[in-house]
Amino acid sequence: MNKNIVQWSAAGLLTFILLLWVIAVWWSQEPDFIDIRAKASPHINVTGYATTTALIEVSSTLLNKPGGFTANDVLPPSVLMDNMPAWEFGVLEQVRDLALAMRKDFSRSQSQSAEDIDLKFAQPEFNIDHKNWAWPSAEGEYHNAIKALQRYRARLIDDNQADGQFYSRADNLRDWLKEVEKRLGSTSQKLSASVGQSRFNTNLAGDASAAQSTQTTMQARVQTSWWKIDDIFYEARGTSWALLHFLKAIEIDFADVLEKKNAKVSLQQIIRELEATQETVWSPMILNGDGFGFLANHSLVMANYVSRANAALIDLRRLLEQG
Repeated sequence: MNKNIVQWSAAGLLTFILLLWVIAVWWSQEPDFIDIRAKASPHINVTGYATTTALIEVSSTLLNKPGGFTANDVLPPSVLMDNMPAWEFGVLEQVRDLALAMRKDFSRSQSQSAEDIDLKFAQPEFNIDHKNWAWPSAEGEYHNAIKALQRYRARLIDDNQADGQFYSRADNLRDWLKEVEKRLGSTSQKLSASVGQSRFNTNLAGDASAAQSTQTTMQARVQTSWWKIDDIFYEARGTSWALLHFLKAIEIDFADVLEKKNAKVSLQQIIRELEATQETVWSPMILNGDGFGFLANHSLVMANYVSRANAALIDLRRLLEQG
């Protein structure tokens, strides 16, 4: 009798573990691309509607994809997962940056203009710690932010309310692209550090009078922990996935600006580079071989596409600065 109990208990435990594994695999599937043009089609000619729609759709996907938002879960299988939470954080960083840009730049005609009331509410809501699970929960705050964005979008298409505005200007776009450059530059550096390398200190390069608070060595050894390599890879995937949607929306809302600067093709090239970061990963794990070693290094491949996109972004921003 006792033997049967042990056997049934072992079988039940194995079944439970297998079920958790299947759920974890299902929840780890990255969401499909969102057709921003189709989502914005009812009011695609309204300036700002596509960009706001992209921010709403990307944020909603974080909460409504299979498994929901997993980064703050405290129960299995989510608590045992790391790739999807890392992907979510990459998406969230881009959401936060665009929400801030919309609050302080896109919705204001000049530096002394009043902030939009809904964007002023939405932007801080996105900045709650993504691991918060108790009151207030991250999901609850993000839901509130999305509702505020929906109110703002409704005012964009309401001719009776002049307070809902989105300004499609080259200077506004340049400011946001500058923040995107910093994100992609940092992402590329973290990906490249999957293999240890010595880096020169270039913090003060280009300015003979520059200074810093504490002295640092001229060279430093930089290497990502073996346990963090896959997290950084999927964070970069999430960052690129979100940015793809935002740039496709920018292509719609800033069409006239890009056309005037003859910069549309430059933006399309950036989008193409980022699309390459979303190719299917056929390996069951993220490999970390040497640069020219026997095994592949998925982080270096991802860093290549991210760096190319970042270089093209820098060129685009400089192009927008020209008269």
